[in-house]
Amino acid sequence: MCSAGQLNVKTDTRSGVGPDDSRQPAVTGADCGAGDAMCVGVILGFPPEIARELQEWRASFGDPMAEVIPAHITLITTTPTQDWDATREHVREVARTQEPFHITISGTGSFRPVSPVVFVNVEEGFEECVQLHEKLQTGPLERMLPFPYHPHVTVAHDVAQENLDEAETVLRDYRATFPVVSMGLYEHDTNGIWQLREELDFGGDTDEEQQADSGHGGGRSSAAN
Repeated sequence: MCSAGQLNVKTDTRSGVGPDDSRQPAVTGADCGAGDAMCVGVILGFPPEIARELQEWRASFGDPMAEVIPAHITLITTTPTQDWDATREHVREVARTQEPFHITISGTGSFRPVSPVVFVNVEEGFEECVQLHEKLQTGPLERMLPFPYHPHVTVAHDVAQENLDEAETVLRDYRATFPVVSMGLYEHDTNGIWQLREELDFGGDTDEEQQADSGHGGGRSSAAN
């Protein structure tokens, strides 16, 4: 489990930032609280040292969200759902069938002029992220998105153009590789905060299921500790 990916943070009302794709139109707090709907997101968290380094870079480019949003890769952007039980089981099943893999992030890109975002590219693990997204964005999480899914790591968002230029230049040679063994399922609560509901081990049980098994001789997956 990559604890650096736990986003217990308030949503940025500029673009619905939480577990979010910076190009997608915002799903607001009102959308998440409408009727019986709740909003969820799914992310890949980073090892603490890499998350900390990228947050420091993001802060250096003048992005205030660096203080509250750990570095992560979004698999499912803010998505309303009417059925929590079905959603949770759906995400659990995707996790059970996914093998751990490696991520390499390298170099920079930008969504400009569509969106004022500079990001670090996902190199190794790109296809695995796309496949996970495609599996997750079905059933209770099915949703039409206006742009193709593009895994990335945001390092500057909605700051001055010169700051975006700086981010794209300074991090062009950045590179890091790390294993990914789990993904986090988050809920956007009524206070506008993203709360981790479950960390789901790839090829194994969820945190909740592991705790239940521990009373019957089961143990927690060592890869997630």
